[in-house]
Amino acid sequence: MPKRARKHPIARAAAVAAALVVLAAGALGIALAFLASPPGGAGGIFTVEKGDSAATIGEELERRGFVRSSLAFIALARLEGEGASLQAGSYRVEPGMGARDILEMLVSGRQSMTRVTVPEGYTLSQIAALVQELGVARSEDFLASARSRQLLAELGIPGTSAEGYHFPDTYFFSSDYPAEGVVRAMAGAFFKRLASIPESASLSPDELRERVIVASIVEREYKDAEEAPLMASVFYNRLKIGMALQSCATVVYVLTERQGKPHPDVILDRDLKIADPYNTYAQRGLPPGPISNPGFTALEAAFRPERTSYLYFRLTDGDSGRHHFSATLEEHIDARRLYIKKRIGS
Repeated sequence: MPKRARKHPIARAAAVAAALVVLAAGALGIALAFLASPPGGAGGIFTVEKGDSAATIGEELERRGFVRSSLAFIALARLEGEGASLQAGSYRVEPGMGARDILEMLVSGRQSMTRVTVPEGYTLSQIAALVQELGVARSEDFLASARSRQLLAELGIPGTSAEGYHFPDTYFFSSDYPAEGVVRAMAGAFFKRLASIPESASLSPDELRERVIVASIVEREYKDAEEAPLMASVFYNRLKIGMALQSCATVVYVLTERQGKPHPDVILDRDLKIADPYNTYAQRGLPPGPISNPGFTALEAAFRPERTSYLYFRLTDGDSGRHHFSATLEEHIDARRLYIKKRIGS
């Protein structure tokens, strides 16, 4: 019977060392998982944004109480080779989940998601109705979060509500998502997009609020994107000379959002006289806050308006939504005559 080949002492030592490394790595992984796991097994919704690093995710997990130690979680992710594999999305962390369970969930990308698309120009109340209809969060909880002074201060939103600071986009949330989380996600998307406009970087909170108010009005007025910067210039020019903004969109906001009436087919003369701070026919200057949540076109127009002498604009083509812009009242009146003549002639 042939003799069993004897391993060379160096090979035997290498094998033992390798085994010890494996055992040590396993023990370290167990230790890190224990150190990272939350003491009470906190549960809730956790969102990973696209581009978030393992360090950012670990710090947020610790802040929310989902793990005990962000450093231990980050080390565990790197030890298991998953530091760069954490998937963006919203996850439900169940009570009692350990750090390794959370890590595996974030790597697998397992989510139960509801698609929420917020159209440009929606108001907070419309968004609230939408998230409730889709089963994401109760409308009253959403509105309460959007008006929470503590949350507004944390998010850097000036004013008394988050109206105007929810970016119109498509979001994915799990069912029964916390209302505060929805507000955070939409406001976070707003500030991320705003950061791409350099002119917004050095503004004070009051200056930011003024720009967002103008953007919210432009959003509800423009139809053709090319005209948005021209409309912004009209409103800024009026503000400079103390002229009333006279935006029909603000009157509609008063009727629908402030008085709870259906959207009007026609704005009547008596509507223009409503005594409300948001009615820019009855009040000079900007309204107290935004009247909608503007998209990027309107935001960019408010921060980068055209330099013009225009003080008026009038619809000239109902199909395309194009307007005629005028620097004088006489030209504005002539544009109305031409519009009426065109409609009668057609």
